[in-house]
Amino acid sequence: MSIADTPTTDPTQPPPESSDSPSSTEPGSVPRRSLHALAMRLHFYAGLFVAPFILIAAVTGALYAISPTLESVVDRDLLHVDSAGPARPLSEQIAVAVAQRPNLALNAVAPAQQPGDTTRVLFTDPALGESERRAVFVDPASARPVGTSVVYGSGGALPTRTWIDLLHRNLHLGETGRLYSELAASWMWVIALAGLVVWMRRARRRGLVRLAWPDRSGSGRRRTMNWHAAVGVWVLLPLLFLSATGMTWSTYAGDHIEKLRAELSWSKPTVGDELPGAAGTAGGEHAEHGGGHHPTMPAPKDAAAQVDRVHATAREHGLDGPLEITIPSGNGTAYVAQERRVPGVYTQDSIAVDGATGTVTDELRFAEWPLMAQLANWGIQLHMGLLFGLANQLLLLATMLALITVIVRGYLMWWRRRPTVVGGFALGRGPRRGVLRRTPLYLTTPLIAVAAVLGWFAPLMGISLVAFLAIDVIVGSVQRRRTAP
Repeated sequence: MSIADTPTTDPTQPPPESSDSPSSTEPGSVPRRSLHALAMRLHFYAGLFVAPFILIAAVTGALYAISPTLESVVDRDLLHVDSAGPARPLSEQIAVAVAQRPNLALNAVAPAQQPGDTTRVLFTDPALGESERRAVFVDPASARPVGTSVVYGSGGALPTRTWIDLLHRNLHLGETGRLYSELAASWMWVIALAGLVVWMRRARRRGLVRLAWPDRSGSGRRRTMNWHAAVGVWVLLPLLFLSATGMTWSTYAGDHIEKLRAELSWSKPTVGDELPGAAGTAGGEHAEHGGGHHPTMPAPKDAAAQVDRVHATAREHGLDGPLEITIPSGNGTAYVAQERRVPGVYTQDSIAVDGATGTVTDELRFAEWPLMAQLANWGIQLHMGLLFGLANQLLLLATMLALITVIVRGYLMWWRRRPTVVGGFALGRGPRRGVLRRTPLYLTTPLIAVAAVLGWFAPLMGISLVAFLAIDVIVGSVQRRRTAP
């Protein structure tokens, strides 16, 4: 980063602190000093320019963390009822919902799991956006509709949680807005690890306890730095996790992750929903000429009646958690009953059932998933605040609030490094320049190679890194001209 061109002595920079300047006779001091200087430079520039995006992600992420609880409060009238008694047959509940939305295609039903919960009857609505469905909520004890709403995604988020979700994901700016969250997720782990390298160098002489416990004896910038670093260590592991899982939702890095998972057979498997013998009747070589059997939508009454049978079969086969039963899109397709992604559910077992006979045609247990697919599923639930319920949400909220304080203190440290200018205005100083020029080639070569690979895998990080280099070159050039005799 002009890192290569600037002289070792820069009169515009403050002298280095003693804790950063070990003796040159210290074994291995040259590579350690070089690594520390590079980490400091990277932490400074990436933190300075990317931290605003991470700050936005942290603020919206704090809301996102508690959104399941907010949803349960705001939409209680849809999710819960006060009536008691045994649940009426699902067919009767579905019939009531179909009467509410007769012009929409029946898509799925999520039976009430606990007493006081409502049943969701889901419809495909062409007027809605991607991953959205229309839901009619039914009181299972009385088979009366209690309201309708739009639900989003596999978790069935209602409008409150969906609005917060999209705010966190793309600031309600569509695909363009997703670039902000991808930039934040791509850089957060780099900034965190670079900061750890810098802090370990400063704290090692005072014992490892200083890594995670701030020295409160100082004041001013030093006290701010101690709190900035210590709190950063507290939330380091959660931030690395959130950065990794957040990238899976991104546009460019997420696409590379999906391809990598597919090549390594780490993708989520799906249960087969094709009924035995249906392949030959669904088309064949004459299908385009009208000689084949074309699937038709099941009549709503037939579909509703068969759901009761499918639900009973799913329970008999050990699917005891909250379920969503998908209605087949046509003849030759089985009903699929799958455990829902809700708080406290750690598996997603699924079975395919022939609605006419109640016969199980395929079965997929969560234990049969590839290990990495299982870990990815748990990671997504943990990121969404659903894996451990309220405890999960409070952990994410505390992490986001801590991250906000780390970012604010980081900018405060930078502001306090500004030089004194009488009658003028000055910004905070950056770390000492001339890093790459003094770094051994055997250290810079693998670092450049790693940066190139990461830049390809996460293009927004690569582009922004080049931008940081360009800015640093320009700043270095301006400083040299100002200090030249």
